[in-house]
Amino acid sequence: MLGTDPLGRDIFSRTIFGARIAVIVAGSVLIAGGIGGTAIGMLAGYKRGWFDELAMRAVDFTLAMPFLLVALTVVVVFGQSLTLIIVLLILFSWDNFARVVRAEALGLTHIAYVEAARVSGASTTRIILRHILPGVFGTVLVVASLRVGQLILIEATLSFLGAGLPKNVPAWGVMVAAGQDFLQTAWWVSAVPGAMIFIVVMGFNFLGDWLRDWYDPKLRQQIH
Repeated sequence: MLGTDPLGRDIFSRTIFGARIAVIVAGSVLIAGGIGGTAIGMLAGYKRGWFDELAMRAVDFTLAMPFLLVALTVVVVFGQSLTLIIVLLILFSWDNFARVVRAEALGLTHIAYVEAARVSGASTTRIILRHILPGVFGTVLVVASLRVGQLILIEATLSFLGAGLPKNVPAWGVMVAAGQDFLQTAWWVSAVPGAMIFIVVMGFNFLGDWLRDWYDPKLRQQIH
């Protein structure tokens, strides 16, 4: 349907399989990094004190780390693998959730029903799960939807640079890199997976913008 690459491999089937890899990477990172970052953010925003300070310093440290340089170094030392890429992305993804969720949790801790639950003797776990989590859920969805596109783009970039998945894996970034030597004679080898990266990333960015507008009452009133 979409032709073959210079080695005779079907572009369409490899592109579909590349989508599977993108889903595995983005899904694994979102589940682990999203749950961990959300939990840390809620606890930091609710408890404050030393835990909040420690969590925010960890966020600052993660944000200050040059991800690409770290990824290249780790790949040189340990080699290329899907598991390694997922672990690296998790370590550099939880901070986005923690920082945003903490800001939301700080505002929710002073709401009347949260104060009432605290005064009535409810445990920290109960307050966070019953009152804080529902309040930050919309924000978590927005961050997650925006993060999907970023994760797919980061994985593709690493694979294109040779610091991601091995060259025999039909990931989108690997396919784009493999076709750059044949742009004059077989441009579709790079163009098809490149177009898929663009479409998927833009689609999730639009989804994130829509969710943000939907969960923000002020923006929703302006739209309607």
